[in-house]
Amino acid sequence: MGSLNTVIVESACVIANEIGAHALFVYADAIQDYPIPSGMLDATDIILITHSESRTEPSAEVSATLRLPPIPLTRMGQIKLAVVMALSEGHVTEGDKIVCLTGSSVFGSLDCIVVLDIGKERELLISTNVSAIAGNIPSAVFEALLNLAVELASQGREGKPVGATFVLGDHDKVMQFSRQTIFNPFQGYPAEERNLLNPQLRETLKEFSALDGAFVIREDGEVTSAGRHLNAALESTVDLPQGLGSRHVAAAGITSVTEAVAIVISESTGDVRIFKDGAIFMEIEKPSRLTVSPLTS
Repeated sequence: MGSLNTVIVESACVIANEIGAHALFVYADAIQDYPIPSGMLDATDIILITHSESRTEPSAEVSATLRLPPIPLTRMGQIKLAVVMALSEGHVTEGDKIVCLTGSSVFGSLDCIVVLDIGKERELLISTNVSAIAGNIPSAVFEALLNLAVELASQGREGKPVGATFVLGDHDKVMQFSRQTIFNPFQGYPAEERNLLNPQLRETLKEFSALDGAFVIREDGEVTSAGRHLNAALESTVDLPQGLGSRHVAAAGITSVTEAVAIVISESTGDVRIFKDGAIFMEIEKPSRLTVSPLTS
């Protein structure tokens, strides 16, 4: 481990011990060897963050490994995705303090320490209703959809930006508050071929992302329809940031009257927003070429 990495890691461990951090998040792609010297942490879980499918699985030292989509992300983008994944899997919860270590995979160095108090840090999690983000949705399904949305927002489709809305969970009620605007391209296909956890479905969803209307997805990951118009009106008391378009208003509306989670890709900016209970839960900004943390090949 390089001298800078050693200083960064040791400093993070001291901070974690001082504040009683529940977890230490480490961007594993920025380092080659195991990052935490034995005995440096008192009672803090180690959670690795990686884009790679071949990184170390959870072990006696590592509590969990969170796999990010294989796209460039800013340092805060890495942290935001990792935190929402950790929330959905139950590794952290509201009230936990965490320390995050991130950096550059190209230069092989850690260079950033971020300390967060889950549920109080409004820049990270806009909503304070942390515990309800995934509800009864399996974490694998939620993360598969989130990764797909972030990947689609970053890459677009055939070089063009894409705007899309995905509504996950509380399927029956969502269908009551929406209507079909086009022929449903998923109708008539076997359930296993329409499930988010089926890798072959990813390209199909990307192809249909240009369709007007929302995707509606069951709690178990089964995509039931595309091209749905969301009818639920947003209460006037709900305050959304200025400049958000009809997709965001519709996502806020449908999540205000159902238990669903909505994920919206902004066509104009490439940002991804997660909605729950009629409000934005988290924003994940599309990285610019100047702020991106590139991936190694």
